[in-house]
Amino acid sequence: ELLLPTDVVIADNFAPDANSQTVSIEAIPDGWMGLDIGPDSVKVFQEALADCKTVIWNGPMGVFEFDKFAKGTEAIANSMAELTKTGASTIIGGGDSVAAVEKVGVADQMSHISTGGGASLELLEGKVLPGIAALNDA
Repeated sequence: ELLLPTDVVIADNFAPDANSQTVSIEAIPDGWMGLDIGPDSVKVFQEALADCKTVIWNGPMGVFEFDKFAKGTEAIANSMAELTKTGASTIIGGGDSVAAVEKVGVADQMSHISTGGGASLELLEGKVLPGIAALNDA
């Protein structure tokens, strides 16, 4: 299942102190940019995650480096930590995602963490990873 946000937190420039507001995905004004998922999207994503037994997360929900735009990422990271407690496998892939769960303080509550985001996705696609192939040939 592929879920896309229905609302976003937008900003008039890429800065931690930018003017911001939450709008539906269809209502982003010209010159503004989406920097986080909105609260309605957070709820939809959390509901979708609630019954999952395995979750692979690659890529933060927003610009978590700016506190104003970190709420979506924080909410999903905390939801994933809760899933791990219920026995789900939670896999974090990619340097930005790893940095996000570390910033939220839940990295140690995930099942597996890999900074190799692109390589992780390629492995899931069934592609041969050169480093692994070389080890297999050794």
